[in-house]
Amino acid sequence: MNTLRLETEQANQKNEELSARVKALEQENLTKEQEIASLTHRNSLLDGEVEKLEKALSEAKSAADTGAAHGSEVDSLSRKVQLLEEEAEEADKNLRETNEKLRLTDVKAEHYERKVATVEAERDSWERKYEETCEKLKTAQAELDEFAKQLDSL
Repeated sequence: MNTLRLETEQANQKNEELSARVKALEQENLTKEQEIASLTHRNSLLDGEVEKLEKALSEAKSAADTGAAHGSEVDSLSRKVQLLEEEAEEADKNLRETNEKLRLTDVKAEHYERKVATVEAERDSWERKYEETCEKLKTAQAELDEFAKQLDSL
């Protein structure tokens, strides 16, 4: 009887721990989703910046072709083009890093979802065992009561 209580308490404790773990994982998943949304927004901003930079690069190259007499202006524009190309490369690098972080976050989220499913299945199993044990206890108690009545009638 004490063993059953102990098992029940352990199962309840395990269930509470698992519920807390599920809540923590859900909170972590929400945080990751927010980070993904933030990174996606940043990614779109960087894409717009890249387009602007590419347009500026194209315009700078066009101006360089038409202004051979404007040597100092060409030099200035060339430096600006170089800076824009470096910024574009940096933006591309940031984009790749962001996509990698997003992929890793998705992998982690899937891993934790599988873990939660496993924990829930284990919890369900423990609940079934608990219900079966309760039924066995009721049956045994009824048999004991019946046996006690038979002894009393003797």
